[in-house]
Amino acid sequence: MPQSDDPRTAQAGDTLPTFVRETGLDNWNRYAAVNYEFVPIHMDDEAGRAAGYPSAFGMGNLQWAYLHNLLRAWLGDAGRIRKVGVQYRGANVKGQTVTAQGVVTAVRDAPTGRTLELEVWTETQTSEKLARGQATVVLNPS
Repeated sequence: MPQSDDPRTAQAGDTLPTFVRETGLDNWNRYAAVNYEFVPIHMDDEAGRAAGYPSAFGMGNLQWAYLHNLLRAWLGDAGRIRKVGVQYRGANVKGQTVTAQGVVTAVRDAPTGRTLELEVWTETQTSEKLARGQATVVLNPS
């Protein structure tokens, strides 16, 4: 699939430039500080193991934030995010590389602006999907 670097010329089937993060306690601690979310399962490996994971694990909403960053970086000043909906499918554990990705699924032109529908997701370096969803963005009228 072709990559779209400019949302103003995007077509159905175009992929977005990826947003990549190496994750672990440093990322989770910064996110927790901003959101006051110092929950043991996100900070302590023993608590993460007690919850059934191999270590502490990242916040679900951090996956949403990665998707938001993907969309915001791609849109720049060309438009705005209207809607993002995500289902969490897996936990982000220490040492994973998480990549946020997207593909344009539909384009609608209207006098008030161009609307793009997208499929978005995050996945690990082994292609395990962590979060899947849809997004709608609206481009500024030319």
